[in-house]
Amino acid sequence: MNTELDLQIACEFDNLPSLEQFALWANKALSQYRDESELSIVIADEEQSQQLNNDYRGKNKPTNVLSFEFEAPAGIELPLVGDLVICPAIVLAESIEQEKSFHDHFAHMVIHGCLHLLGFDHIKDEDAKEMESIEKQLLAELGIADPYRDDI
Repeated sequence: MNTELDLQIACEFDNLPSLEQFALWANKALSQYRDESELSIVIADEEQSQQLNNDYRGKNKPTNVLSFEFEAPAGIELPLVGDLVICPAIVLAESIEQEKSFHDHFAHMVIHGCLHLLGFDHIKDEDAKEMESIEKQLLAELGIADPYRDDI
């Protein structure tokens, strides 16, 4: 694998994916676009997620994943892509609501977050369709069903 991952568990939570799973998912997304990558994934509680979401996005509620892209100073090239902050309580609640496995939904959040770190977004419809298409393909390669299906 060509992705170096720093996993930081900042809260207690049952049944978290393993370091190897996180690394597999991150590498699946990042290796499509970069030869070498470094990122941090922080597993945060709802309070920390809400604070960061409010501070950086103006949304005063916890969220599933936040992406903080690293911007290197001009003329400096580093493999660091940035940080993901994932709230497992939100991921679990969404997985139950959407009738998905907890770890499959976690894989989706890691891939989704990594694509944001690479500059993808879903603000405009055409950008959302492109990003969703990439997510579906990468998840399918991991044996994970289309997360956007309505008929689950």
